[in-house]
Amino acid sequence: MDTSRLLRTTGTVIAAAGLLLSGCTSGGSGEPGAAAASLPSAPPSPDAAALRPYYAQKLTWRDCGVPGFQCSTMKAPLDYANPGSGQDVEIAVSRRTATGPGKRLGSLVVNPGGPGGSGIGYLQAYAGIGYPAAVRAQYDMVSFDPRGVERSSPVECLSGPAMDKYTQVDQTPDDAAERAELVAAFKEFAKACEAKSGRVLPHVSTVDAARDMDLLRGVLGDQKLHYVGASYGTLLGATYADLFPDRVGRLVLDGAMDPARPALELNRDQTEGFETAFTSFAKDCAKQPDCPLGKGDPDAVAARLKEFFRKLDAQPVASGDPDRPLGEALATTGVIAALYDESAWPQLREALSSAMNGDGSGLLSLADSYYEREADGKYANLMFANAAVNCLDQPAAFTGPEAVDTALPSFEKASPVFGAGLAWAALNCTYWPVKATGQARELTAKGAAPIVVVGTTRDPATPYKWAQALAGQLASGTLLTYDGDGHTAYGRGSECIDTAINRYLLEGKAPQGGKKC
Repeated sequence: MDTSRLLRTTGTVIAAAGLLLSGCTSGGSGEPGAAAASLPSAPPSPDAAALRPYYAQKLTWRDCGVPGFQCSTMKAPLDYANPGSGQDVEIAVSRRTATGPGKRLGSLVVNPGGPGGSGIGYLQAYAGIGYPAAVRAQYDMVSFDPRGVERSSPVECLSGPAMDKYTQVDQTPDDAAERAELVAAFKEFAKACEAKSGRVLPHVSTVDAARDMDLLRGVLGDQKLHYVGASYGTLLGATYADLFPDRVGRLVLDGAMDPARPALELNRDQTEGFETAFTSFAKDCAKQPDCPLGKGDPDAVAARLKEFFRKLDAQPVASGDPDRPLGEALATTGVIAALYDESAWPQLREALSSAMNGDGSGLLSLADSYYEREADGKYANLMFANAAVNCLDQPAAFTGPEAVDTALPSFEKASPVFGAGLAWAALNCTYWPVKATGQARELTAKGAAPIVVVGTTRDPATPYKWAQALAGQLASGTLLTYDGDGHTAYGRGSECIDTAINRYLLEGKAPQGGKKC
């Protein structure tokens, strides 16, 4: 199986602000989980008169070089609190016009998650060609790279070789020297981001992106925003709805986040989610003749994986890249990446089996796709944008290494295999150069049209209880449940889920609250 295809066809990810990120994608991007994003409080209302020129701009569409798609660039104020300053950011936009037949319903904006996932990449590789034909027939399929992401005034931080080193830093420090090395890595990362991207770092919050999305709605000529967001994209969509409830059209929030939970709780919840996903994998693996972790109950399988990680911590194995042997950090990332989609389980078994026999190339390939590292050693800016948005959206989960020590028992209880690594990964925002502008809070979007919130019962990155919480917070939220494995639900094989969402998008009829598939 092609690894890049695997990680680009499952629905994207959520945000984590550490060495390990969290998420996976349907053509966007993803990362394994640490400090998950949460919602910033709204900044002061921007001056309406100063914004008029932005809403009045006309998009000039051009060929993208991808058959069937057009691209354009939209200007947005760098600082919505001071839109008349003359400082702008450029927002890259792409669309595929409605194919017909049938009545055109307007634009359907899609977002794959992250934060840091490229909406344009997601649109052109998946949503614009892979969404149901009936949806593509009646909607112009549209997406954008949020500010700070890839084509839209991107956040830049470490070079490729520096990122290679960063992704190999030990995330489960055993002594003072390893703790110091991890802290130094986080500080170096933050310092590089400030040096290369200091202008945009204070202005890449989820609220900023939501305001950009309303600007996009306006320049597209739509009275209402129709939107499908996956993973972190649910936070972006819910933020939009809370800011502009009267402009909400048909919103689908798939693989939902809970904006009311502070960073520490989100990280711990996510750790539990990966444990749930691994338990499902372990049960299946024990039934397969090629399971490299042996037979027995999930606890026994987990103990063998943890022991393998311990051995890699002490002695990495060859990976085919002499500068990047497979150690515990990269192996953990590779395993977590494959837990986003149950169709990847056979690939994970094969990669683990090879690694246990001295060939770490399979797990390294999974980790590389997760981090969006190309064969030439260059990285997309996914990791950089992810940290920039997360660290701005909510105060850091921890004040320092001592706070991690205090929380470690609860993380290791949540996941004996992944708990320690995910706890330490959440230390990243502690050293961020820009103070957080947001905080955890409930989103109600009072007055909005019905909003469909989708939750998967064994989702590794966005635990089901988050979807329950968001649906309960939104005044017009209705919960659609998929009883299954993997991250997100729409377009992943459930006819029941797809039928309910398609009917909502095409006819405006939301599924009855509490519907389960």
